[in-house]
Amino acid sequence: MNGVSFVASRNTVIQEHIDPLIQLHANYAAVMPFGFIRNIETPEILHNNDRQWFGETRSGVKQYVEMLHKNNIRVMIKPQLWLWHGEYTGFLKMTSEKNWTTLEASYRSFILEYAEAASELGVEIFCIGTELEQFVSQRPEYWSQLISEIKTVYSGKLTYAANWDEYKRVPFWKELDYIGVDAYFPVSENKTPTVESVRKGWAPWKQELENIARQENRKILFTEFGYRSVDFSGKEPWKSDRHEQVANMVAQNNTTQGLFEEFWSEDWFAGGFIWKWFIDHSKSGGPKNNQFTPQNKPVENLIRNHYKNHRE
Repeated sequence: MNGVSFVASRNTVIQEHIDPLIQLHANYAAVMPFGFIRNIETPEILHNNDRQWFGETRSGVKQYVEMLHKNNIRVMIKPQLWLWHGEYTGFLKMTSEKNWTTLEASYRSFILEYAEAASELGVEIFCIGTELEQFVSQRPEYWSQLISEIKTVYSGKLTYAANWDEYKRVPFWKELDYIGVDAYFPVSENKTPTVESVRKGWAPWKQELENIARQENRKILFTEFGYRSVDFSGKEPWKSDRHEQVANMVAQNNTTQGLFEEFWSEDWFAGGFIWKWFIDHSKSGGPKNNQFTPQNKPVENLIRNHYKNHRE
């Protein structure tokens, strides 16, 4: 899977938004509807309402998927949560059984809404959750039951997007088709990592990933991967703070190339989804942008050539 994480927008998708994906030789796109939790004490998930951006809603997902499918780009629907103040979803944990019950019922409604959409639209992969470590570890029986319910409405491939430091403890991989990992592993302490240093930094993580893949008899799928165009891009790749930093395109290039060289030829690896790709390509990224997007940066050409040479 040569994928991109196709960021939701307030607008509909038109052909000129899809053309850059075709030029990138992407064969998959992750479409990401959102649910919102305003308050941990009243953990209702708000979703599919008219206050959200179009691309975050069910009608937006439908429109995006239909346009992508029309262009022979396959799709993973990957619903995500946004917590109050942008707090990390992996910390989502309730303090009472009452609140757990509320959260579970609300999450079930949210996820089945998009499992049904995935079924109706013939979507190839459905992701049952993204980086919900405490929710998964505290309520494993709930997740097994939820997976069974999802399978009654959706018959395609299933995964879960575990954070890089979570995936080894997920209890239900054998109930899914792919071991999904958001691959923000620390791989280099260098200001501008070389490709060689990145590949060396991957060695212990790669061995663990292969061990889990063999143990669970499932391929690893990088549900997200990518690096910012900043100094020390491989040190703590999960960081996305926006304070002023000078862009470092070589760092982004080398970390990305190192990842490609380590994984894409492995038989236990299924591919991945670059984080992240904005719909309006002409106005995204660029030479001064120090965030994750590869758009209009040197790494875009690297990805294009890699995806072109690793087509099915």
